[in-house]
Amino acid sequence: MTATITRLRTFDIRFPTSRQLDGSDAMNPDPDYSAAYVAIQTDAADGLEGHGFAFTIGRGNDVQAAAIRLLESYVVGCPVDATLADLGGTWKRMVHDSQLRWLGPEKGIMHMAISAVINALWDLKAKRVGKPVWKVLADLSPEEIVSLVDFRYLTDALTAGEALDILRRAEPGRAGRETTLREHGYPGYTTTPGWLGYDDDKLRTLCEQAVADGFTQIKLKVGGSLTDDIRRLRIARDAVGPDVRIAVDANQRWDVSTAIAWVRELAPFDPWWVEEPTSPDDVLGHATIARAIAPVRVATGEHVQNRVVFKQLLQTGAISYLQLDAARVAGVNENVAILLLAAKFGVPVCPHAGGVGLCELVQHLAMFDYVAVSGSLTDRVIEYVDHLHEHFVDPVVVRAGRYVTPTNPGFSATMRAETIAEYSYPDGPQWSP
Repeated sequence: MTATITRLRTFDIRFPTSRQLDGSDAMNPDPDYSAAYVAIQTDAADGLEGHGFAFTIGRGNDVQAAAIRLLESYVVGCPVDATLADLGGTWKRMVHDSQLRWLGPEKGIMHMAISAVINALWDLKAKRVGKPVWKVLADLSPEEIVSLVDFRYLTDALTAGEALDILRRAEPGRAGRETTLREHGYPGYTTTPGWLGYDDDKLRTLCEQAVADGFTQIKLKVGGSLTDDIRRLRIARDAVGPDVRIAVDANQRWDVSTAIAWVRELAPFDPWWVEEPTSPDDVLGHATIARAIAPVRVATGEHVQNRVVFKQLLQTGAISYLQLDAARVAGVNENVAILLLAAKFGVPVCPHAGGVGLCELVQHLAMFDYVAVSGSLTDRVIEYVDHLHEHFVDPVVVRAGRYVTPTNPGFSATMRAETIAEYSYPDGPQWSP
């Protein structure tokens, strides 16, 4: 009997992080980290489920969950084996649907909903073969990896043939890099000290703790007040010393001219990069900023809505670091395309992970990139935020400033049942009167 997908369940999960100002920045002063969470169930004898989510910061999480439910007909009733064997085709059936495309196209709530479902299918696939997602991807042949990607809109920058060449060049060193990854993990940096709502004493203490924990890079939120930013950067630089990198993140706060002027004022503190200095849609604005503030670098990506905008950022030399997000574009498949674009242009990928569950997901993408795509760890770090990992069955582990390579099957996306019960909105005990 052929096993089929029988059910798609969604949950509105919200964590009251605004109470301690965890996650606060110049544009988002009081976020409640949230997940529009999905569980895909089958009638297979193994009883395994696939889990995924779209990350939001509170209000509207119910709308995101409703968008995920709209995708039920694309998976429920489908044969499990055939669906998981052709995740490239499954991705295209959802993304290319003419009526769903009209809601984007390929951006916003529906694109993030597709991400949640696609990532849940990858989670299920990895669990069924008994491997973590990074290893499932890294074990694919170059041809199988290329089959996951939709090259429409990309061929002026990256063709399928060029992608095959990138992957074939990396193939001979896969085994050695996998051994290195398992032995030493993947470099991380921490944003934990830098939330804008923290007072100076907490900032200083957390900076010192980050260095003690082995991190060689931290990140501070900026953009609320130039006077405050200068003071906070001075505190952070004094706390970590001259050899630890300090990145700054404006979270889209500035116009182009303001960004240039503001970063020049911060330059004496040697910021490693400035992140999201202006609108994530403004490719030419990022390019202008990058030219004007060099040698300070520009990084962006957490709000970039699809592979096409990433393509343009790379084509125009607008970014020195590409910050893909595991749940913003349409899941694993589109992120494979973005990793290949970054490899073509020689730009390091430093994934965004500032949100519930994002550290758990992006570690798999970065590790796949190292083993099978770019083959490099030079100037590559994964963001780490020390919040909410305890709510996952397979939480991320960071030691001495490095991500420990996950070995459990899946995408590390499964939330604990008690978390789902406790933090469901609006009826969970954390939210009900």
